[in-house]
Amino acid sequence: MDLHIIHSKITVMPHKLQFKVIHASGQDDIYRASELNHHSPLTKGWQSARFCLYPQDMVIQLETRSRLRKIQILSHQFLIPTKIEFFVGDVPDGAPLLLESARYARLGYVSLSDNEKTGYKARELKSVHVDAVGHFLKLNIHKNHVNKHNLYNQVGIIAINVIGDELRRPYDITDPDLLLDDPRIERDPALEGLFNKPDYISPLDDLAFDMYQDPEIAQIIRRLERKKQEAVLQERYDYAKRLKQAITELQKVGEKLGKMEVEKRQAVENEDYDKARLKKVQMDEYRLQVYKDLNLNDLLELTGSRHPQHIDLEPVRHYSPPTPPPRLEELPPPTIRTPPHYEEYPLPRSDSVLEVVSTKTIPSYYPFDDMPLPNQKSKSVIEPITVPAEETSKSPRPPETNRSKNNSPRTPHDSRRLPPPKLKSIKEDEEKALTLEEELPPEPENNQEAEPMSEVDLREASTAIDIFGLSLVSKAYSKTWSYREDALTAVHHQMQQMPTGNKEEAKSMLRAAIFLVKRGIDDKVYAVFRAALHLYRMLLTEFVPKHKLGKPDITSAVEKTLPNLFHKAGDTAVRNRDDAKSFIQEMASFPEVKATQTLAHECVKPFKLTLGPRHAQSRCEIVESLYQNFGLKGGLTIDNIMKFNVEGLNHNAGEVRDVIERLIKTMYKNHGAPIKDYLPPDDEKTRKNTLWRQLFEYFDQVDGKPPRTDAKKQKAEEEQKKQAEIDALQKQLQALRDMNAGKAPIDASVLSKNDPSKKAAPQKKKPEAAKVKPKGNKPTTKDDDDVSMFTVDNICIFCGERNESFTEEGLDIHYWKNCPMLKRCTNCKQVVEIATYTDHVLTECEAKSNFSKCPRCSEAIPKPEYDQHVADKACNPHKTGQNHCPLCHENISSGEDGWKEHLMGRTGCKQNPRRLLALNKPAGGAAGNKTTAARGRGGKAGSVRGRK
Repeated sequence: MDLHIIHSKITVMPHKLQFKVIHASGQDDIYRASELNHHSPLTKGWQSARFCLYPQDMVIQLETRSRLRKIQILSHQFLIPTKIEFFVGDVPDGAPLLLESARYARLGYVSLSDNEKTGYKARELKSVHVDAVGHFLKLNIHKNHVNKHNLYNQVGIIAINVIGDELRRPYDITDPDLLLDDPRIERDPALEGLFNKPDYISPLDDLAFDMYQDPEIAQIIRRLERKKQEAVLQERYDYAKRLKQAITELQKVGEKLGKMEVEKRQAVENEDYDKARLKKVQMDEYRLQVYKDLNLNDLLELTGSRHPQHIDLEPVRHYSPPTPPPRLEELPPPTIRTPPHYEEYPLPRSDSVLEVVSTKTIPSYYPFDDMPLPNQKSKSVIEPITVPAEETSKSPRPPETNRSKNNSPRTPHDSRRLPPPKLKSIKEDEEKALTLEEELPPEPENNQEAEPMSEVDLREASTAIDIFGLSLVSKAYSKTWSYREDALTAVHHQMQQMPTGNKEEAKSMLRAAIFLVKRGIDDKVYAVFRAALHLYRMLLTEFVPKHKLGKPDITSAVEKTLPNLFHKAGDTAVRNRDDAKSFIQEMASFPEVKATQTLAHECVKPFKLTLGPRHAQSRCEIVESLYQNFGLKGGLTIDNIMKFNVEGLNHNAGEVRDVIERLIKTMYKNHGAPIKDYLPPDDEKTRKNTLWRQLFEYFDQVDGKPPRTDAKKQKAEEEQKKQAEIDALQKQLQALRDMNAGKAPIDASVLSKNDPSKKAAPQKKKPEAAKVKPKGNKPTTKDDDDVSMFTVDNICIFCGERNESFTEEGLDIHYWKNCPMLKRCTNCKQVVEIATYTDHVLTECEAKSNFSKCPRCSEAIPKPEYDQHVADKACNPHKTGQNHCPLCHENISSGEDGWKEHLMGRTGCKQNPRRLLALNKPAGGAAGNKTTAARGRGGKAGSVRGRK
């Protein structure tokens, strides 16, 4: 056979392989496995049976034994499996080609996203690069992700695509005797292509192409692609250029017709036959008009080939991007959303043959899926991972999100990111950035045109091209900065000159202009950045009011551009930072933007702690400026600002925390106590942190409170005075006992001589009880009745009650059961003063580790109840300068008299059961003269050591 004929019949690059599903462990009656055998916009896909058992198995058989290079799975939008395992199957030599004879080898698995971020309205396309040989491909589909739409725990697959090469007998890729230097390779071009061919896979074989394209247009595009390869080999470059332009235009046409076909099918299902007939007429007219405009018969050379001689179809190794196509006049059918371009990213390769996994988000054409596409990516798992150094350099392009944001046409080499230089300081970084900006490319000549856009850029900018034309948008994508500036200026002029009346057209122009503004904001050249801000200002202040566009359009514009402005506000160049921050402040004052409150809400959204220091600092400065200029207006509230501040305080950069701290201080000065509700409790543990201590000290200064350090010194001095007074009281008691022991009358002057009430109020302890034996020989008189009949051991120094039964044992009983100023601790059973009960529980009690002090009411709260108690904020706040009763939780008058009136008075504490006992005692048993007792009791008393 002639060598040229052999070449013409061989496909030497990986291509789409035909297959059919021969086994499925289960299927829904409507969504059967046979749906996977064909790809089109109307494909419904396969779904498992309701409440099926997992994992589900599916086996597909290839037409011939093939080498698999790439597997693609398009998942359902909400019937999503958690993971899918892949197995390649082959039959032993001599065995029949039957499913039962297949032997499988595991390739690996991929995990699928739960799709919650997209609202279950987009489909995930997984692309897995493999290298395996076989007749069968088996899928092990694991259990579903749980969501509210998946009522029957099903899984679904919309489409499967397999790309590879057919293996031709008698030579086998797995034959160990077949070597690369085997002379048979030279004689068989197919085998040569197997060992020596590029890894290039045509976009026309991608699953996304068939799922978007009208089937008839897809077949024409494939024919034109093959014609283009022939024309290149024949060196008919003008003809190849025409074919390339036609392919680009037909791709857009095919997407529109695919969308219209789905709409027609939906109208038929809804029995809206008028709409279906209208769609059919529109599709036929549109298709014929496009064929006529492209002169399709001439392109396909159906009237006869101009070069009838045979051509050797050697593959073209370098696939160049298409040049801009000529614009076609489109018919009335609605504009269809162009699918975004997605690129594959490499994952490490191991012994498992899974090499590269890419994730794409594919929109569904059905009405419930018609929504903007999110930039969703999910991780896929490859088993044991090792990365050979020589393989990483051969990986495909990284994902689009990581590509360099220059304006040049994007190629695999352009998208590789270089490691950043290590600069000595931020200042040097800014100086270098300014230097780079000033080294602008030379101005082009007047007659020079902007370079053609790449295919990726054409798809990305399709909406803007439809509005402003290819020539203008090409300038916006040009490598020459003056062209980019001129494009923004031209858009500015067009938008200003647009007449009013057509609101829908105005909305379309606004969306297209915002797309170009976003690119301009990200531009590295300062002049282009300024032109983008100038255009954006005109859109918000002139274009929107002139055409009376609504809040949704303004909100959409602001939300799309703010991330770019935030990024620019953290730029290395000072003037870029200042201009971006100034424009955000200016934009907040625009009446149309201010009414939506969108800008404020976007600014106070907490940022991730991994955000760079410069960008985080700029965000904080923007929020600070907004608060200083507008206060709590335009969407700013204490709640959203303080949540932003608290999150910002956790950033590891000091300059970021300084801005936040400054903003918190300003807000506390203006609004006071509500700011503290968002901060940790003000206690000693919190104040150990320097940041919180500085903030709380500033709060104390604003509130007029003395610093905590001065309060501690004052407290220490008071403790020393109290101790001195206690010593003096003990000396007085000892003197009284000595006088009683000598059976001498007690002179009142003795009490007044060392009367501690003339000094500062002491902290009293229960005096040691002593037996008092009054003199039997000397009668008592009325004048000395108070002293002779009632010794110091007959008086309660806390409540002032006098009673002859108050011996040592009698006082113990009184303290233990009856004194209204005392109570027993419920934890340690020690008798303590009610006035100091809280301090006792927190500092002295055996169970003090089980309690915490509430910063609001200052009471001791059990730790298991503390968080709920603080969160509820239902307690009675402790007011400064007043006493706070731990029994009834009320604030009472300050000082000793306030405690006595509250704990012993007729209208006093209703939670003190001893108060009623004291009030109901006969007058003779009560204190007939409380003067002496009052002298024996100062201000706050300490703990009374009682029995347990």
